[in-house]
Amino acid sequence: MNPRLGKIKENSERICDFLRESAQSGARLVVFPECALTGYAFETREEALACSLTVDSLEVANLCRMTEKENLWSVVGSAERTDDRLFNSLFLIGHGKVQFVYRKVHLPYIGLDRFANPGDGPLQAVETPVGRLGLHICYDAIFPEVARVLTLDKAEILCLSTNWPEGARPIAQVIPIARTLENRVCYVVSNRVGCEGGFRFIGQSQIVNFDGTVLSRAGEEEETVLVQTLDLEPTRRKRIVFEPGRYEVDRVGDRRPELYQLLTEGRVTPTGTE
Repeated sequence: MNPRLGKIKENSERICDFLRESAQSGARLVVFPECALTGYAFETREEALACSLTVDSLEVANLCRMTEKENLWSVVGSAERTDDRLFNSLFLIGHGKVQFVYRKVHLPYIGLDRFANPGDGPLQAVETPVGRLGLHICYDAIFPEVARVLTLDKAEILCLSTNWPEGARPIAQVIPIARTLENRVCYVVSNRVGCEGGFRFIGQSQIVNFDGTVLSRAGEEEETVLVQTLDLEPTRRKRIVFEPGRYEVDRVGDRRPELYQLLTEGRVTPTGTE
């Protein structure tokens, strides 16, 4: 998708168009890019707050009605405000209402994230009729702990809404495949296209199977709808038996958490910049 910065009504109508098209293709879950409702490349916190939405905003209510009408579940990105706080959020919409809100945990110094408050979690998967979903946003995917925690909470599909700009091609090429292989989960990535605030975004939305196979991938220029049928049953079986009794691996059960203390001891002071 190519959202327009601050054009909430226009973005909402475009999202509704995609929901209709997706439903006609047989989809049951539709994932949109980061900040698809509001745009991302804000220059001030005040500008971002003025364009942010709440869970009961008119545009969100319209999407709730549309998903109910089309019998869909959807993941939609937006700048979100609660009281005086500002978040980079995902609304998980189903059965005619917002069922869950995920707020971006890891914030790079770019666009909306320069001014947003970090989400405080907890990281958790969400049970839905279309599978158990693990939501995260853009920069979150760089931290393997996020996907691992969601996997440990029995996520079957990791949904990543992102705004990958120029320079992120290695991430687009490697991270979705790596996360599926690490965790034996399906991975749905929705990135945006177009230009905004001096940034050019590179598309490459993709659907990756639990075994690292890229089932479909979009290009870099055009708005695109990718549709795939996912078999979630293998994601529930973490032990892989290549040859019984001789070659077996379990990418969850073979972990050694007692050796990972540094992961939970807090932040390490950076040694420099590049």
